[in-house]
Amino acid sequence: MGFDLNKGRLDVSVHPFTGGAHPTDVRMTTRFKEEDVLEGLTGAIHETGHALYEQGRNLDHDGLPVSAAAGMAVHESQSLLWERMVGLSEPFAEYLFPKLRATFPDAFPSDKNSADLYAAMNVIKSPSLIRVEADEVTYPLHIILRFEIEKGLIDGTIQVDDVPKIWNSKMKEFLGVDVESDDQGCLQDVHWSAGLAGYFPTYSLGAMAAVQIFQAAHAEIPDLDKSISEGKFQELRDWLRNKIHQVGSLHPTADDLLVAVTGKPLDPQTFLQYLHKKYSKLYQLPVTS
Repeated sequence: MGFDLNKGRLDVSVHPFTGGAHPTDVRMTTRFKEEDVLEGLTGAIHETGHALYEQGRNLDHDGLPVSAAAGMAVHESQSLLWERMVGLSEPFAEYLFPKLRATFPDAFPSDKNSADLYAAMNVIKSPSLIRVEADEVTYPLHIILRFEIEKGLIDGTIQVDDVPKIWNSKMKEFLGVDVESDDQGCLQDVHWSAGLAGYFPTYSLGAMAAVQIFQAAHAEIPDLDKSISEGKFQELRDWLRNKIHQVGSLHPTADDLLVAVTGKPLDPQTFLQYLHKKYSKLYQLPVTS
C-alpha cells in the first residue's frame, strides 16, 4: 500500500490504532486472532489507510492549520476505503488468495479459489454484540445506537445511570440480540471514558464518504481493478494523496472536499446503493432499483 517504514512503524496492541507525532513519525498497530486470519489483515489495512493520510500531508505547510487532516470523518473515509473498497473487494481477493494458500495450505485447499475467499470475507454475520466485529451491513446500526444515546446524554433526556438499560433495549430493537453483561454492552468501547463524545458518527460518515471517493477514483484511474488484483496500489495511493491527503484542511468543510473530489456532497444513497448491489450479487438476490 506504500506505508513508509522509514517514517513510521507497525506494532501489535489489544486494539488497532494509528498515532504519532508528525508525518515523518507515524505509528500504527493491529491485532491478531488465531482462529481468524482476516482480522489482523483488515486491521492492518484499515490503520494503514489512516497512516497514509498522515504521511501524505503537505510538509510545505508543516505546522499550519491547512496541513491538518480535514476532520475525523474524512480520516475514517481513508481507512475504510482501503479496508472495504480495496481489502474486501473481488480484485483484492484474487491478489490475496494465492498468498494465503502458500502460507496456510491446510486452510486454503485446492478445491477453493479467490471467489470463495471473497464470499467468506463478506459474510453478513449473525448480528454481533461487538461493534468492531460487525459486518459492513449491520455496522451502521451500532453507530446509530451510540449516536442516539450520546444525543440524549448531551440534551439531558437520558441520565448516565439509565445507559445500560437503554443500550440493551436498543440492541434488542436494532439487532435482535440480548446483552448479557455491560462489558459486552455499553462498556465495550473506550470512547466515552476517554471523553470522545461525538466520535462514533465519524465511522459511518467515513464509510459513506469512502464509497463516494472510491467511485470517483475508479472513474479516473484506468484498470484500477486489474491493478488491485496484481497488488499494484501506487496509482490509487497517489490519487488519494493528490486529491485528499496533501489538500489537508484547505476546504472549509468535509462536504466541500467531497464536492471537489467527487462532484457532490455526502450522499447516503450512494452508500445504500453500493451495499444493495454488492450483497445482492453475493447472496444471489434479485436486484431492484
